[in-house]
Amino acid sequence: MTSSASNLILPRRAALLGGASLLAAPHIAKAVEPIRIGLLLAKTGQIAAQTEYLANGTYLALEERKNMIMGQPAELVWLDEPTPQAATQNMQKLVQENKCVAILGGSLSSNALAEEATAAQLKIPFICDNAAATEISGKNCNRFTFRLNTPVAVQQRMISPYAAKFGKRWYHITASYAFGQDILRASRENLKAIGGTEVGYDEVPLNTADFSSFILKIRQAKPDVVVGGLSAGDLSTFLKQWNELGMKGKIPFVEIAIGDTDIWAVGPEAATGIFTKMWYYKNAENPAEEKAFAAEYEKKHGKPAADKAWMGWITARSLFESMDAAKSTDPMKIVEALEAWKVTSGQTSYSYRRFDHQMLVRNLAVQVKDKITDKWDYFDVKAILPENPADLDKTFGTEAEIGCKMG
Repeated sequence: MTSSASNLILPRRAALLGGASLLAAPHIAKAVEPIRIGLLLAKTGQIAAQTEYLANGTYLALEERKNMIMGQPAELVWLDEPTPQAATQNMQKLVQENKCVAILGGSLSSNALAEEATAAQLKIPFICDNAAATEISGKNCNRFTFRLNTPVAVQQRMISPYAAKFGKRWYHITASYAFGQDILRASRENLKAIGGTEVGYDEVPLNTADFSSFILKIRQAKPDVVVGGLSAGDLSTFLKQWNELGMKGKIPFVEIAIGDTDIWAVGPEAATGIFTKMWYYKNAENPAEEKAFAAEYEKKHGKPAADKAWMGWITARSLFESMDAAKSTDPMKIVEALEAWKVTSGQTSYSYRRFDHQMLVRNLAVQVKDKITDKWDYFDVKAILPENPADLDKTFGTEAEIGCKMG
């Protein structure tokens, strides 16, 4: 073979080898598709102040893991839940278009009840981080839905003894949707059990701007205590107008499920009441991990972690750790891992009860301070409920009482 012929063959061989390298390159350089988790929380409306913190806590839980689940890159996809119908459509979009393997969210009970039904249809793990309607983990329960927030009926049992300390003549003012209706029903049962009397009640629509007519009715009824069932911005508006009409300090106000954002919006002059609460950043009994979370949140956002931030954080943590344990994105394997998930730190423990997928968490009884000197610190913690941790499962109700039939 002549030198010139050799020179012709060598470039051709190099070209062939180069072509082989080009064919292989896409397989070597192909990016790993991230694991996607859906976040279904309202971006507008009276609940938006709370959902900002829920989302912040969820994102921080993933950041603490360096955005990795099962050793793979992971990301959150956040879509809105403006109405129950739109929320279910966005849940379908998260699963079918965004390829999310699980969903966190459910800021309002009306949305969450629709979302959990859709989760069952889609066979997608759904952890409800905020909604408190009893039916979510009761008669409407399903295998794919888990819930953090303590059900209304349970919280009402916890707070009713505090209302009874003021007397047995109660006035109810509640929201005219699932959350408020649930409170009214449960509170009436508790009032009947102690031989009390309902001296009046009002069911008010969401986003009520003027509560003056309702407050005047309460004043005329002269109850021993007002039992509330208002959520988020409506509760803040009511307490502001309660103060403006000179009622603060005249008749005690008691309600379940206060959010830090609700009371911060009221302001120190108008804030009043006794409430149940899932978590408080100033609670001296918080375990070390939660104190570290609170410090990290404040460093990142320049303000304390509201209770909703913790709620987003703990539910996300339960999902991420369960997926690590399952070593799979298969829906049923994630569900089984969530059913087995448990965290214990000192005397604090968290787990989902197997028969209804309700997270068992002790609640706080908090009272607004007589004098507020810190724009964030509004509460004194009066008790951790139930006071005996061994009573936790009993407090949440038996399987027969709950009425959950998962199938």
